[in-house]
Amino acid sequence: MSAVKELLSAVVRENQIKLEDIASVFITATEDLNAEFPALAAREMGWRHVPLLCAREINVPGAMARVIRVLLHVNTDRSPNELKHLYLREAAGLRPDLGKTN
Repeated sequence: MSAVKELLSAVVRENQIKLEDIASVFITATEDLNAEFPALAAREMGWRHVPLLCAREINVPGAMARVIRVLLHVNTDRSPNELKHLYLREAAGLRPDLGKTN
């Protein structure tokens, strides 16, 4: 999944996260994205020793389709408000209140 690679790469780059500081990753996808396991993209990026878990998003009528979300658990001294939360492409409209889109 190139979109998963794009999102993971952007989050790591924008937050200057080192691979060894990632404790685990939780990835969700809407039910229409079912061709591959999203974790495969992380493995292809070399994230071989990072625990990965995938799940399906709740199917809410009228919700945006084709959405991938990632939750990285990172070992850091930074506070949550110092981290950048990225919303790529159309997903930027999901959280305009954060004001941190890419």
